[in-house]
Amino acid sequence: MKKFTFIAAIFLMMISLQAKSQDTAPKGFVKGSITLNDNSEVAGYIKDDIRSKASVVMIPGTAGKKTTYDGDKLSSVTIDGIKYICMKGDFFKLLCDGELCFLQKSSDASSKPVYVGTETMFLNGTEGRPGDYFIFNKNLQQLKLVNSKNVAAVSAQSFANCEAAISKSKEAANDVAILKDAVAIYNNRNK
Repeated sequence: MKKFTFIAAIFLMMISLQAKSQDTAPKGFVKGSITLNDNSEVAGYIKDDIRSKASVVMIPGTAGKKTTYDGDKLSSVTIDGIKYICMKGDFFKLLCDGELCFLQKSSDASSKPVYVGTETMFLNGTEGRPGDYFIFNKNLQQLKLVNSKNVAAVSAQSFANCEAAISKSKEAANDVAILKDAVAIYNNRNK
């Protein structure tokens, strides 16, 4: 009877260790998900290569083959709870979501080669550099770079008919990051 109890205890430990190992991310990876351009979503573990290679590495589910996805193959990615939107091969960190999105550029895909058959092409990417801020109008599918030089003009265009957002955007002349609050005000104007 003691032998049976000992074997049962070892068996239970092995099961608990296996269950625990399935919840642990591989080294260098964190939980996340990707949304492909066809709107299908895949959850699993992601390695963030956004800044260095304008891509992410994905291991679907609890086990699977590593696959690298460039920004031009994705519409969005969520890494450890942080969402990124992908446009023209570039990744943008989503800082505020709604009719207008406030984004921060996280990659530079402008010099990334794309292979079409045997022919090599280079992505144009988007304007600006990593760290720059943008306003994205979902209805118009329009992405606008915002900096200290054009914040007033972009605000007037983006926040038309919303005085509270325009007023808040005037504070962003010295710090464009403050524009996030103006975008939130604009998105909540009809609520």
